[in-house]
Amino acid sequence: MTFLQRAPQAKQSTPSVTSSSDPPANAPATAAPGQVPLTRAGAAWMGVGAAALVAIMLIIFLVQNTHQVSVNFLWMTTSTSLALMLLIAAVGAVLITVILGTTRMVQLRRIIRSRGSAR
Repeated sequence: MTFLQRAPQAKQSTPSVTSSSDPPANAPATAAPGQVPLTRAGAAWMGVGAAALVAIMLIIFLVQNTHQVSVNFLWMTTSTSLALMLLIAAVGAVLITVILGTTRMVQLRRIIRSRGSAR
C-alpha cells in the first residue's frame, strides 16, 4: 500500500495558541503590501541568472589560462592548455557527484517503497 492509498487518519484536537496576526499553517504565503511574492518561476530565473554569471566567469577563466602545460596520468603524457585540463577535471567532478547523488536517491526510494509495501 502506498502513501497515497492509505486512509487519512483522524485529527486529534489539541489546543493551540496562536496570535490573531499569525496566518494558519495551511494558508498560502502572501507578500507584504508593495512586495512581489516568491514564485517557482522567479526562483528559476534567479537560478538561470546565477548559472549565466558562473558561465561568464568560467569563460573568462578559460581565456586567461591558455598557456600549455604538461599533463602526466598513469602511463599517458600529453601537453595541452591549462584551461582545458581544469575544465575536464571540473566536468569529471560534476559527473562523479551526479552519479553518487543519483545512486543515493534511488537507494532511498527503494527503501521507501519496500517499507510502504510491507504494511
